[in-house]
Amino acid sequence: MQKLIYYLLFFCLPVTACSMKPEQKRGAETLLPQRATIIFDADSAYRFVEAQVQFGPRVLNSPQHTACGDYLTAKLQSFGAEVIEQRTDLVAYNGKILKARNIIGSYLPEASLRILLCAHWDSRPYADNDPDPANHHTPILGANDGASGVGVLLEIARQLQQRLPEVGVDIIFFDAEDMGTPYFYKGAVTGENSWCLGSQYWAKNPHVPNYKAQFGVLLDMVGSPAATFYKEGYSVQMAKAVVDKVWLKAATMGKGNLFINEKGGYITDDHLAVMEGRRFPCIDIIDFNPYMDGFGHYWHTVNDTMENISRETLKSVGEVLLSVIYEQKAQTK
Repeated sequence: MQKLIYYLLFFCLPVTACSMKPEQKRGAETLLPQRATIIFDADSAYRFVEAQVQFGPRVLNSPQHTACGDYLTAKLQSFGAEVIEQRTDLVAYNGKILKARNIIGSYLPEASLRILLCAHWDSRPYADNDPDPANHHTPILGANDGASGVGVLLEIARQLQQRLPEVGVDIIFFDAEDMGTPYFYKGAVTGENSWCLGSQYWAKNPHVPNYKAQFGVLLDMVGSPAATFYKEGYSVQMAKAVVDKVWLKAATMGKGNLFINEKGGYITDDHLAVMEGRRFPCIDIIDFNPYMDGFGHYWHTVNDTMENISRETLKSVGEVLLSVIYEQKAQTK
């Protein structure tokens, strides 16, 4: 995904949405008895990341994309979620039709008070940030950019099966986030409207009519051993209370070295489509260091592989999120 940063000299454009009628599929399994203590299993989350990468690049319209989508749906169902697949045709920057698939798993779907957790599951079809131009048309594995956030959320889903929270939780794996206009494209430039297509679609066509959540959390690139999560600009601007809640929780858990108590850049990501379309706060936990190498030297290159995934980083993000989830009370307004 092209992360358009409004940091110093960079500017962001508005997000718009595509719309076509989806096919929806549902499924659910019985929840297991609740457990007193929840421990986020870093090895389990790591295996979930690795399993996605082993499919190869999850580029839309490819067999690898189909196979990985089937895997994600089956996993959510096995962890007791009520699953909806939101399938639709979306239009890429070059006019190509994309067979997109948002995958949604819900816990306590009858609860009116809800939390949204989300990440994108597709991977970039171009290594257009690679230092070697010969690689620019090569699809990336996207271990960190895509698979890491999904891996954390799958482990959270596994924990939710064992102990239900007091509020409803929806986990959405957004598709077609990373299909945006590549740097080498010579046609008409469509800007940021060509990115985050799956979340733009869902924001206009939610899986539940008039869907609202108390707040949402987007995970993007949350696996690097050198990760730093600064407070993303749009999150602070439009969802400050949620940012404060999550970063304070991280600090009290001794993870302030990872969740940096400083504002970073403004990043166009799936959370913007959620906030603009559904009108509730949604924050972006994303590895971006405005003082060093931005998204990392491997971002949108052929080197976004499992070598860039740290069990400890996955664990820290997962533990913070689980703590936030289980502290939410059903009577909270």
